[in-house]
Amino acid sequence: MADEKVADPGPLGLAGFAMTTFALSSANAGLWKGAGVATALSLAFFYGGIAQILAGLMEFVRKNTFAAVAFTSYGAFWLAFYGLVNFQQALGTATSPSGSVGIFLLGWTIFTLYMLVASVKTNTVIMVTFVLLSITFIFLTWGNWGSFGAHANIVKIGGWTGLATALAAWYGSAAAVINATHGKVVLPVGPRS
Repeated sequence: MADEKVADPGPLGLAGFAMTTFALSSANAGLWKGAGVATALSLAFFYGGIAQILAGLMEFVRKNTFAAVAFTSYGAFWLAFYGLVNFQQALGTATSPSGSVGIFLLGWTIFTLYMLVASVKTNTVIMVTFVLLSITFIFLTWGNWGSFGAHANIVKIGGWTGLATALAAWYGSAAAVINATHGKVVLPVGPRS
C-alpha cells in the first residue's frame, strides 16, 4: 500500500524463524553430528529471537494481528528456548529426566495448533508452514517427554519435519522479498482463503 509507513516486516520474521528452525532441526535430525545446536542457540537469541520480535512489533504497527502475534510469540519462543537450555546447563540438569523441554514444547504445540486454524485465512505458503510446524511440535513434544533420550527416533522425525518447516518459511520469505522487489509475482504464495 502506498500509505504504509513501515516496510513489510514479514520476510524478516519468516527468515529469522526459518534459519533458526533449520539449525536446530538439523541437529534434531542428527545431521552434521549435532553441530547445529550451538548455531541454533546463537540464532535463537539474535535472529530467531530479537529480529522476530522486532518484526512482530512492526506488524502491530501495520495492524496485522496474525503476523504480530506469530512473530512476537515465536521470537519469544526462541529467546525462551535459549534461556531454558542455558538454565538447565547452569543447574546441571541438561540430561536429567525432568521433562521440562517436553512441557515447554507442549505449550508451544497448543499455541501453534490454534495459530494453524488462523493461518487458513492467510495464504497457502503460510498455512503449509503452520501445518508442518504443528507436526514438528507434536513429534518434538512426544520425543522430549519423559526421560532424556528415551524417544530419540521421535525427535529425529521432528527434526526432519522441522527442516521441511524451515524450507516452507524460507520460501515464504523469499517470495515476499522477490515479489516486492520485482513489483510482480515471481514466486507465488497461493491465494488467501
